Amino acid sequence: MHQPKISSDTVKAKTGKSWDEWFALMDASGCAKMRHKEIVAVLHNQFNVGNWWQQMIPDSYEQSCGKRLLNQRLDGYQISKSKTYSVNIETAFNAWAEESIRIKWLADPGISIRKTIPNHSLRIIWVDGITGVDVLFNPKGEKVQISVNHRQLPDSQTAEEINKYWAEQLNKLEEFLE
Repeated sequence: MHQPKISSDTVKAKTGKSWDEWFALMDASGCAKMRHKEIVAVLHNQFNVGNWWQQMIPDSYEQSCGKRLLNQRLDGYQISKSKTYSVNIETAFNAWAEESIRIKWLADPGISIRKTIPNHSLRIIWVDGITGVDVLFNPKGEKVQISVNHRQLPDSQTAEEINKYWAEQLNKLEEFLE
């Protein structure tokens, strides 16, 4: 059986209901036969759930019902990795945004940056020219947390390989920065 990434206690603290309670309500609402967008509408209209939880709860529900695999999204598979670094946000951002710095630590530095919000985020077209990568920078006092979300992956095996790749690259970035 699928084990959601977020604990039932955390879900209850944030939404007022545990996973078991959510899944029972969704079953009673007929969500097992609905498409993802319809399930989101149920959560929004019937239960007034916030935007982030409108995605998280259906994802976990669909995985628990066998309608969706781990890391599977509507447009393919997605993985997420994050790591906290003991540097300021500007240094971390520049390590990604500046090609002359990026080539010193990233194994595949030939990315195309589509959009930047300085010291906040980068939207990237990956070296394959197909999949997208979002890099988010979150200040944590004198440190910064970097989150990498790699989207539109074609299958679960590729998602697993990319997950390992980003774990290695974030470790290499740590060695480079510190």
